[in-house]
Amino acid sequence: MDSARLQLASPPQPDQGLPPPLAAVPVPWKSTDPCQGHRESPGALVETSAGEEAQGQEGPAAAQLDVLRLRSSSMEIREKGSEFLKEELHRAQKELKLKDEECERLSKVREQLEQELEELTASLFEEAHKMVREANMKQAASEKQLKEARGKVDTILFAEFQAWRESPTLDKTCPFLERVYREDVGPCLDFTMQELSVLVRAAVEDNTLTIEPVASQTLPTVKVAEVDCSSTNTCALSGLTRTCRHRIRLGDSKSHYYISPSSRARITAVCNFFTYIRYIQQGLVRQDEPMFWEIMRLRKEMSLAKLGFFPQEA
Repeated sequence: MDSARLQLASPPQPDQGLPPPLAAVPVPWKSTDPCQGHRESPGALVETSAGEEAQGQEGPAAAQLDVLRLRSSSMEIREKGSEFLKEELHRAQKELKLKDEECERLSKVREQLEQELEELTASLFEEAHKMVREANMKQAASEKQLKEARGKVDTILFAEFQAWRESPTLDKTCPFLERVYREDVGPCLDFTMQELSVLVRAAVEDNTLTIEPVASQTLPTVKVAEVDCSSTNTCALSGLTRTCRHRIRLGDSKSHYYISPSSRARITAVCNFFTYIRYIQQGLVRQDEPMFWEIMRLRKEMSLAKLGFFPQEA
């Protein structure tokens, strides 16, 4: 047993007569891969690893620098955006303030207009009541004056007017118009040139007389009682030397007669009276009491014109 153990423990002896074993000889390595350009030598691998290690050391610093740059750019953008928003907010606040001021001004204007409207409405309402009161007072005064006048005015004249009012007519033979003709119309149209006076009175009664302002054109000469009626310095009705600013035409006649302001005023007063009684006859005037006083006023105008009192514009 011991001898066996000894044999096992001793190193093996080379076999007698066998060649020695092959030793490992270092041989340069070559790639058999067709893509030889993509493989690198062990030396290159060592250099690459060193570069990558250097890059690995420089990478965190560059990344940190990029982060700082991004943060700085972000802060700059944020500041500019904040300034822009502040400017926009300031402009919006300014516009809002202007609109508020405009709204306030318009509100004040509206309040002022409403107040003025209320005052105007109250004023108009008060003025209307005042006019109604004055009209009522005038009506009461007129009625009172009429009652007093009935006691003072010739009762025969008023009775003649009421009788004529029941059936208005232009017939001068009725008592009322006969009196007016005799007391007012006749004397007012009684001019010096009697021939022309009769023609003028007929034209007034027929409502065919025309009064025109003097024109500069030449007119035909008409002889009436040896008076030159074409002269603007001589009145065809009175025969007096006067400045004639108007002329009359009778009916459809083409002849004209120059008249003085006094003669025109007398003719106009009579024409106004006839115009009013024609309105009464046509039913255009219906109130009896004002009607009577208007006739009295027109008779007064005829009396004044007959005496030579007339407006200067005549």
